[in-house]
Amino acid sequence: MKEQRLRVTIPYGVHFGDLHLSRNPDDGLVHFEMAPIQAICEASGLDLEELVQGPEPLVGLLIAAWYEVHIVQGGVPDPVQEDLMQEARLETQHGGGFAHAPGHA
Repeated sequence: MKEQRLRVTIPYGVHFGDLHLSRNPDDGLVHFEMAPIQAICEASGLDLEELVQGPEPLVGLLIAAWYEVHIVQGGVPDPVQEDLMQEARLETQHGGGFAHAPGHA
């Protein structure tokens, strides 16, 4: 599979915290506000529908990459994103299919 790079613009006034990341305690699904994602898509000339609901949704990768930049620039750690990153590390270390209950990575 060929690696593809996507360049996005985070509009002035849009911050990672605007996503208000949360997880459903029953099923662990991640919830977030769509307005920041929509603003990024508009500023970057991206199709919101394709990014979120396309055959290979990229919104999670966008959020993860944005978070990395957010932290490098001195942003406040987000507990939900940190939990997701820890789950991903554990899955990489121990093989797929490994997941903790939400908030317990």
